[in-house]
Amino acid sequence: MSFNPVLLPVLCMVLLTFVVWVYLFALRLPEISRKKIDPQKLKDRAEAHTLLTTSAAASNNLKNLFEMPVLFYLAAMLMMLLLIQDPLVVRLAWGFVVLRIVHSIVQCTYNRVVHRFIAYFLSCLFLLLMWVRLASYILMN
Repeated sequence: MSFNPVLLPVLCMVLLTFVVWVYLFALRLPEISRKKIDPQKLKDRAEAHTLLTTSAAASNNLKNLFEMPVLFYLAAMLMMLLLIQDPLVVRLAWGFVVLRIVHSIVQCTYNRVVHRFIAYFLSCLFLLLMWVRLASYILMN
């Protein structure tokens, strides 16, 4: 089995997702305890967000990690399946991952919308370029 260099950014995205997940629970469980919230009151997402204000940003970020990154994972899987090891695509993959890390740090900490949006928008451009490059491989071969 040969190593595909796009696997490393994929593993970093998976790691980021689990780091945010752990961070969310590190915030959320003490918040539930501190506010003495009955867990049954958290069955509705909207109500949970009104009750769990401290952990809301981390929760939103975790949800974000299952939106656009889905297209990243699909592109990476296709590249691995088709044995595409184009250095440009790998750089675009790393760019996407680094920008998603920045996005997560901003959203989970000081949450300045303009900074978060810039990271999000640029990461989406990197992802779009990944797909354009991948599509050119698929359509030209």
